Amino acid sequence: MDTTELIQRVRRVELKTRGLSDRIFSGEYHSAFKGRGMAFSENREYQHGDEIRTIDWNVTARMGHPYVKVFEEERELTVFLLIDVSGSNSTGTRQQTKRDLITELSAVLAFSAMGNNDKVGAVLFSDRIERFIPPKKGRSHILRIIRELIEVEPTGTGTNINSALEHFLSAMKKRTITFLISDFRDEGFDQTLRQAGRRHDVVALRVTDPLDRNLPSIGWIPVQDPESGQTKWIYTGRKSTRTTHAKREKIREAELKALFARSGVDQAVLCTDRPYVQPLMQLFDRRG
Repeated sequence: MDTTELIQRVRRVELKTRGLSDRIFSGEYHSAFKGRGMAFSENREYQHGDEIRTIDWNVTARMGHPYVKVFEEERELTVFLLIDVSGSNSTGTRQQTKRDLITELSAVLAFSAMGNNDKVGAVLFSDRIERFIPPKKGRSHILRIIRELIEVEPTGTGTNINSALEHFLSAMKKRTITFLISDFRDEGFDQTLRQAGRRHDVVALRVTDPLDRNLPSIGWIPVQDPESGQTKWIYTGRKSTRTTHAKREKIREAELKALFARSGVDQAVLCTDRPYVQPLMQLFDRRG
């Protein structure tokens, strides 16, 4: 992709997603995520009625009389995007690919965070860390994230959510609002997700496509096994094959839903053949 085409694509994503963020999501984002923590503001002298547990004993010892810590509601947060750019997200059967949808979702969330003066960082991952973008503020930083999403050509071929979560937990010590955006064609990240859910405010955005569950009757097609990462060929001309595949996907979806619930992680499901506005609004409403 040449520079001119890249700039044009970044600009198109910005125009669409920033408009949605400004008109629709900014207020909902604020009510869903703001005021989730308390930050230290200042020390002041102890007054009758102050709670003993707020006394700052170090300052008290230094000043010779009691001082307390004063906290205020946090107004500035850090938003972190864990973005799956693995090969399975290149698929799409109708309006767009999963990768296109993931790019738009990431941009909407980033612009919503920017509108609330929050920092935004990102990890782009496949079966390895493809990009790490430290949290910063500002439009130019958001455009960098969008550009990296459009431009990145993953060196990894599979998906390793566990590795991405471990990298994120190692890099981000302060509590963040974390969006894990993926089609979740992976296993073995249960324990790390629970750990992330305890330390951060984690939201799972599961991106799907109709082809994930409903195979077309088109003969032999290659399908990747999420457990082994190997590709096998299946014959879709038989109804029994398509029915079995649909049942397996339904079970997998139920298992993911249960995993998110156990881990204290909110989730929303977004599909390439439907607008994503309503699922995001419903997610924000549940948290507001």
